Amino acid sequence: MTSTANAAAETPAIPAEFQDALASQRAHFERLRYPSHEQRVADLKQMVRLVADNRDALIEAVNQDYGCRSRFETGFAEIAVTLDGLQEAIKHLKRWMKPQKRHVDPMRLPLARARLLPQPVGVVGVVVPWNFPIAMVFHPLTSIFAAGNTAMVKMSENSNHLAQLLKTLSPKYFPTSKLVFFEDGGGRGPAFTALPFDHIFFTGSPATGKAVMANAARNLTPVTLELGGKSPAIIAPDYDVQTAAKRVIWAKTFNAGQICTNIDYLLMPQDKIEAFAGHAREAFASAYPDINNGDYTAIIDQRSHDRLQAALEDARSKGARIVELAPDQTPDASRRIMSPKLVLDVNDDMELMQREIFGPILPIRSYRTREEAAQYINDRPRPLSLYPFTNDKSLAQWYIMNTLSGGVTVNDSILHVSVHTLPFGGIGNSGMGHYHGVEGFNTFSKLRPILYQGPLRAIDWLSPPYGQRARKVLELMIRMKS
Repeated sequence: MTSTANAAAETPAIPAEFQDALASQRAHFERLRYPSHEQRVADLKQMVRLVADNRDALIEAVNQDYGCRSRFETGFAEIAVTLDGLQEAIKHLKRWMKPQKRHVDPMRLPLARARLLPQPVGVVGVVVPWNFPIAMVFHPLTSIFAAGNTAMVKMSENSNHLAQLLKTLSPKYFPTSKLVFFEDGGGRGPAFTALPFDHIFFTGSPATGKAVMANAARNLTPVTLELGGKSPAIIAPDYDVQTAAKRVIWAKTFNAGQICTNIDYLLMPQDKIEAFAGHAREAFASAYPDINNGDYTAIIDQRSHDRLQAALEDARSKGARIVELAPDQTPDASRRIMSPKLVLDVNDDMELMQREIFGPILPIRSYRTREEAAQYINDRPRPLSLYPFTNDKSLAQWYIMNTLSGGVTVNDSILHVSVHTLPFGGIGNSGMGHYHGVEGFNTFSKLRPILYQGPLRAIDWLSPPYGQRARKVLELMIRMKS
């Protein structure tokens, strides 16, 4: 069997509903290749209505998928932030769509003009994770629709209630030829990413991201991969430990730590670790006096809950000390409520230090010098985020310049993601490509270079036959640029 036949044999079977939807969206794009500013704004405002009109139903669907998802956190991190991003796009879209002027050397191309025109790429496939499923639907859709494209969206297998709701709601606001939703299950993920989209946007784990990229390669489909990894926080010796504990524990317990940009491990001076642990316990007790009252989110499913417990046991068996942050509370195990824990005396042989945790567990390592901390980070795959805590601006800048990550928040964590004027995206193992704001608009646009030739054609001076005049002009060009 030839290699081509082998590749064809490995291609997943494509469900008819995927094929039909893609054909419908391609036809829609062929009819309207360049939607006007007014049409795009109308689409974005329609998306605002979809989210705002159905806010309570969306929040409840996510709560059902989790078993217990803090309604406040869903309202804040998914509804409010989504609406803010949509309004930001509506406000700036006209400027984003404007063709960009580029310089032309008047000596080589007299009276010529160069422009960069953002044009829609076509049909975009979106693969949505379960941890922030509303935001991870509508954040990329904001960029996709602002750029004038259509979208097919596949939800996570852990978001079935939300998937069914969006399948019901979406046709009331958009034709399926512009936006359509699919639930997951039965191996549909690989089939979805094997479709010949014009672009694929995926949020999830690095392992699944590699599979998505391999599927996309069959069709030479460009991909934007928003992955994860082990994002570190560094507490500098000068930073107040109580403030650090409050801010770190806020992040590590938001959505029960199930955030791709969350702090995955903490680096801090040895002599501050015990004080940090005490303040962390106080911070959690103040924020969550009752761990079972609905403010604190559950682990998404039993498999994930079991994985986290196994990782804790692995660390304990290898010499780690587990610090319980809610020692006087009994979490409701039937709802997969898992109280947060610090893990001290960790080493790199522990599972917690080898893969992304994605839960309310925070390993802490000591360091002695800034160089040691930076080297530890740089010896590992590029993280999605970096969080230096210091009042010394020069030290914060040193960490930024001597490490590499997707994004940075100084003296806090996660919050850079909520700034829509900043692009969001990873690097290396934590992803490729950006979205949010103008960078998201550009991601889903073809920035098409266009040259408008002037009435004088200077290239005629360099055309064959290559006589004395052509040689003199070439020599002049070289001398002028040397």
